[in-house]
Amino acid sequence: MILANLRQRLTSSDIDLAVRLLAGDDEDRRASIELTLQNQGPDGVLDAPDLLSRLQGHSQLGSPSSALFLYVAVRDALRSVGIDDGRLADYLGALLFEFGLRGRAFRAAEHSDQEYHYLADIVADVENSTGRVGFLLRAHLGNFSLWIAGVFPEYITARKHRKGGPDLGYYDEIGARGFRLASDHRLAHEFDLADIYAKAARSFSTIRIALNRMSDRLFFPRWSSPDRLMRQVADEFNLAQ
Repeated sequence: MILANLRQRLTSSDIDLAVRLLAGDDEDRRASIELTLQNQGPDGVLDAPDLLSRLQGHSQLGSPSSALFLYVAVRDALRSVGIDDGRLADYLGALLFEFGLRGRAFRAAEHSDQEYHYLADIVADVENSTGRVGFLLRAHLGNFSLWIAGVFPEYITARKHRKGGPDLGYYDEIGARGFRLASDHRLAHEFDLADIYAKAARSFSTIRIALNRMSDRLFFPRWSSPDRLMRQVADEFNLAQ
């Protein structure tokens, strides 16, 4: 199960690196940042607007951990579309962290033997599952939709051209449905995820656009195509509505 716990995986070394990158050689700035850390906790440092660019430019020993980089990148991407929510960034960062592990994105639970490669198969099992399994499948419907559509939009476009597959709008609709169904389940309240699922359902397309921006800029910066440009233009138009 994906939980909103990416910040819990950060170590003291992660926070120290963030402080060092933000302060540079300026001792007064370092003192100010350490005071912020003392008064506001790690979030006062992790939310610094220029932290992502400093993490990207850091090439020395002690590179940022995956957890640190993903949290800061997701937080930055969400704020770029007007979503200022640390817990949601925590959840989405954990989703990217976990689904980046080999094969995890295709399973509703970490140790499940059942793999899903198509949304239609998840939808079919959602309609015929109850209890904990049903809850995990509902959450996975949202998670898997957001993973594919958010991080790999070019894959969706290419498959649409080659095989007549669904477009991003379909993923937005189905993913929002999965999170909405998950938010209503009693286990969502037990694991303190109901509010996150509900917000993900309401804002799915906006979150997907935020992840598209992050993916375009950080994961696949050298990829260029007319389809990408058209998607980016359409996304900007949708955000402006």
